[in-house]
Amino acid sequence: MMHEKQEQLANHFSQIAHHYDDKHDSEAKPIYNACASLVIDYADPRPDDVTLDLGTGTGLIALALAEDAGHVVGRDISNGMIEQARSKAADSGIENVEFGCGEFRDPQYNGEVDIVVSNFALHHLPDEEKREAIEAIADLGPRRFVLGDAMFFGSPDPEEPLFGHGVDGATVGMLVDILTDVGFVVTAVERVHDQVGVLVAEQSGEEPVYDPQEDQ
Repeated sequence: MMHEKQEQLANHFSQIAHHYDDKHDSEAKPIYNACASLVIDYADPRPDDVTLDLGTGTGLIALALAEDAGHVVGRDISNGMIEQARSKAADSGIENVEFGCGEFRDPQYNGEVDIVVSNFALHHLPDEEKREAIEAIADLGPRRFVLGDAMFFGSPDPEEPLFGHGVDGATVGMLVDILTDVGFVVTAVERVHDQVGVLVAEQSGEEPVYDPQEDQ
C-alpha cells in the first residue's frame, strides 16, 4: 500500500496527466529529453528481453523500448498517467507493452525481468527509500538497470537548483554506493547536467567506471 506522501504524489500526477508531456518548462525540457534518450540508448533491449519501466508516467520510455524489446512492462503509482500511457500505446498500435499500477518497492510484476529502466522518478523518494527501491530492483535479477534522474555531480545543495519542490536528489556517489552494495557494477556514468545524470548498472564481471572516492 502507498503511504500518504505517495498518494498525494499519485493524485498530483493524475491531475496533470493529460498535459504532462508538454509541461516541462523551456529550460528543463531539453535536459529531460536528453536524459530520456540516453536511458533508451543504454537499455538496448534484445528481441526476447522483458523490460520493466518503473515510474513509467505517460509511457515515453516504455513505448520507445517496445520497438526492440520482446515485452515491456510499465508501472506507475498514478492511474491518470497509466491511462495516458495505455491510450498512447493503443493509438500507436503497440501491442507488446502493458501498463499498470506499481511502485519501486512493489512493482506488481512477478515474471522474469531482463532490464529495468527508470527516468525522473526515483528522486521522489527520500534517501532511505531510494536504497530500498534499488534493493528491490536488484532482487528482480535484471542483467541491467538504467537510471536517469536528478542527481548531483557536485554539491548536493547547489546555489541554483534546476528543480524545485518535490525533487529529493541524491549525489552520484551515494547512488553508486547503493548500486554496488546490492551487487551491481556501474558500467557507465553520463553527466547530462550538474544536477542530472544517467547511471548504467549491470550484473556482470565488467569493471566499474566510477569510483565514489573521486568526489571526496
